[in-house]
Amino acid sequence: MKAIHVTRFGDPSVLEAVDLPDPRPGPGQLTIDVTHAAVGLIDVYFRQGLFKDHEGLPRPPFVPGLEVAGTVRALGEGVTGFAVGERVVTLSATGTGGYASVLVSDQAYVVSTEGYDIDPALAVAMVPNAAMAHMALTGVARLAPGESVLVHGALGGFASAVPGVARQLGASRVVGSVRAGKLGVAAASRLPYDTIVDSAELPEALDGQLFDVVIDPVGGALRTRSLDLLAPSGRLLLVGNASGDWDSVIDSNRVWVSSVTVSGFSAGVYVPNHLDELRPAAEAALRAVSDGLAHTEVDVLPLADAVTAHERMENRSVDGRIVLAL
Repeated sequence: MKAIHVTRFGDPSVLEAVDLPDPRPGPGQLTIDVTHAAVGLIDVYFRQGLFKDHEGLPRPPFVPGLEVAGTVRALGEGVTGFAVGERVVTLSATGTGGYASVLVSDQAYVVSTEGYDIDPALAVAMVPNAAMAHMALTGVARLAPGESVLVHGALGGFASAVPGVARQLGASRVVGSVRAGKLGVAAASRLPYDTIVDSAELPEALDGQLFDVVIDPVGGALRTRSLDLLAPSGRLLLVGNASGDWDSVIDSNRVWVSSVTVSGFSAGVYVPNHLDELRPAAEAALRAVSDGLAHTEVDVLPLADAVTAHERMENRSVDGRIVLAL
């Protein structure tokens, strides 16, 4: 099979095109003929070696990529509910191996897109993130109908799935924040935010509005400022660190005296421990994407341009998601 290998930890140049043996499915697994693979910040972090000391995370050589769209190639022993040739997408937490023409995945992390009129590039760009947003909002943030949500980095891959899913769950108000240079792009987007504001002008830009849930994939100074944007009993949900600031600290005393909650959501940890929530979340995600509630801009590049894709991710020059086509 054709694949992109991380040959060693480092900059995007360590991504190299290789030919590898086709994987075969084991018990409870299936293989997928990949048509599209999503590129995420987690792929960049794995390639850089930021988590190299964490047990169980990939070490070179490995094929990056958590989310793919394609068709079922072969079924392993005990796999039911899928047929060879069926259109599918894999959800986050599948591990690695996505930047390849064939992927092997556990059945639990694969969802059929048959019956939904969703382009495969949009499916892989949006369905996994929408499913994760559903799990994060229901299982961790405990979003209730009528509550309000603020989403930082509002145009990002995960963040762009939040407003549609929040609407689906009955949120009364959904506001996004972006860097000043992204306000024009935000204004032209189809994302169902009530409004999008300049993150540098928080909290003033919100005119005193407070939120029941704040979603933060950005980190850094914006993370600490978010405590001031929470309503009493509000929940700050940490879902990423796009800023690259690994040293920001949240004051636990402010959490205490404000009577708020700070929680984290990592798909790789949460999903395997809450598999009962995965199928309902995937079904909700498919409906949200099919109905146009969950949408993002998709930039499709050939697999051979994986280096360019990672360079753009590092330069933060991506609105929406980059998808590699095979």
